[in-house]
Formats: sequence, structure tokens, C-alpha cells
Amino acid sequence: MEDILIIELYWKRDGSAVSESQIKYGSYCSSIADNILHSPEDTAECVNDTWLRAWDSMPPQKPSRLALFFGRITRNLAIDRYRSNRSQKYGGGQTALCLEELGKCIGEECPIEDRLALRSS
Repeated sequence: MEDILIIELYWKRDGSAVSESQIKYGSYCSSIADNILHSPEDTAECVNDTWLRAWDSMPPQKPSRLALFFGRITRNLAIDRYRSNRSQKYGGGQTALCLEELGKCIGEECPIEDRLALRSS
């Protein structure tokens, strides 16, 4: 199907717009997301979110090149997902809290700075 017809389907709020987009641009968007995420589950979710974003933004917007429009949406969603996954992988901001709690468990009566000062005296 031609891009102009797909855009018209979005503007008419016809549900077949999403299926036609998936048929024509699904593999293209999947390759963009997979090159960033390297996860089949996250890639599939990003592609599905791409169609939702397109559905939400098409009536006010009328893209001149549908491939670039879908590609940009997919890329931005994949980058956001990558950052989210990565921050969760490295503690999601909880690392400092864990180290603080660990320090309380180990706990020393005399900090290292004080012990070094006592040795040099």
C-alpha cells in the first residue's frame, strides 16, 4: 500500500492503518530497535509502541516520508528503553543506598582516618 493511503487511514482513524504499517514498515522498525536493544522482547514492544505513537500523533501531523517518521519514533523509543534498562541494570539509583546500608552493617568504631592519625603520632 502507498504511504499516502496509509496516512489517510490514520487520519480517518481506521484500525487497518496499524496493520498496513506493520506489513510495510514492521521489519524496518524492528531492525532499528533491535540494533539498539539486542532483545527480541524489547524490540517487539518498541515496534508496537511505534504504531501507538503514530496513531496518537497523525491527525495533527501529516508526515511527508512515512519511513522516516516511523524510524524516528522507533529510534527514540528504543533509546529510551535502552537507557531505562541500563539504569535498572546498574542499580537504578539504589547503589548508593545499598552501600550506605552495607557500611552500617560493617560499621567500625574508629574510622580509618582516625586510625591513621593515631599511628603517625
